[in-house]
Amino acid sequence: MLKLLHESIPWSSKISLLTFGLAIIFSLVSTLFRSGSSLLVSMFVVLLFILIGIIGDTIGLAAATSKEVHFHAMASKKVTGAKEAAYISKNAPVFCSFFNDVVGDIAGIVSGAASTAVVFQAAKIINTTEGSVLFIIITVILTSIIAALTVGGKAICKTIAIYQSTNIIIFTGKCIYFGNRLVQLFMFKQPRKKKAYHRFKKAPGDIANNA
Repeated sequence: MLKLLHESIPWSSKISLLTFGLAIIFSLVSTLFRSGSSLLVSMFVVLLFILIGIIGDTIGLAAATSKEVHFHAMASKKVTGAKEAAYISKNAPVFCSFFNDVVGDIAGIVSGAASTAVVFQAAKIINTTEGSVLFIIITVILTSIIAALTVGGKAICKTIAIYQSTNIIIFTGKCIYFGNRLVQLFMFKQPRKKKAYHRFKKAPGDIANNA
């Protein structure tokens, strides 16, 4: 148990730093949305980040429930993305933490910030002030809708992730494979093999025969 905890410390530190950096970026984004954007753009951002959170939660759960042996069998048949899928399944705790905690939580934070912008923009359109009864009603309704979409979407996708984990992870592996081909992702970048140069020397017997 202590060994597992010791091994998880480096990854936990990296996750914390990554989350800190992403939280700063998304906080700046939410500030920009509050400072002035259209109602439709803010609603689109809310729905987009709800979808990102649902997808992240689905991939994380699928990684946790997938079986690595399935992807090794696919890799032996030269299925595209199978090696990447096997890597995901083998490192399920890492990918589960990244997609569920980092992607899911930050997407929830951003959707919450954008929903605040939607509330203020809707209140401005109907000429109501903060603290009024109508403003409170709008806030409660929008917050409830966002919560229902988030929780309901994740509940549906959890069932899909459990029973279709192999298909989800192989699709994710294919995405990583093609992404690796395009931008050379560092995680799956393979070191170049050095070319071997062989110098062929004649044996002493061959030299004598030629003489």
